[in-house]
Amino acid sequence: MDTIVGTYECKVDAKGRLLMPAPLKKQLATSLQNGFVLKRSVFQPCLELYPMQEWDLMMQKINKLNRFVKKNNDFIRRFTAGVKVVEIDALGRLLVPKDLVTFASIAKEVVFSSAVNIVEIWDKDLYEKSISGEDVDFADLAEEVMGNINDDDNGIS
Repeated sequence: MDTIVGTYECKVDAKGRLLMPAPLKKQLATSLQNGFVLKRSVFQPCLELYPMQEWDLMMQKINKLNRFVKKNNDFIRRFTAGVKVVEIDALGRLLVPKDLVTFASIAKEVVFSSAVNIVEIWDKDLYEKSISGEDVDFADLAEEVMGNINDDDNGIS
């Protein structure tokens, strides 16, 4: 798994294409040939861009679900709703399908935000609102999620 780093802004052109910021494109260089999967986020009003290798790993996990369990079938259907295979063209542009533009309320400005091994694609205003901290105390969240994790002997989480 490659870790993707950074937050980048760009504008949407008239045809709904996003120009992939050069530093992000460089990090994703090994994935450009294999393509990407673009999908709705489960928890946020944004899109998730999976390098194909990461998508394949996710599908390996999902394929372990017993499809004779209704909840599993419902989950698979909703998780994969609107999923599209996409590519970045020779000019470094990503065409976002209209249904996904609508889902994420993408208008004129977009934020690409790294999320470990995938990239979230947000409408800029929605992204700013999501990180503003109005709905959650980040210090409390960080302590709850990461406070008991210490995998190294150096005392640093």
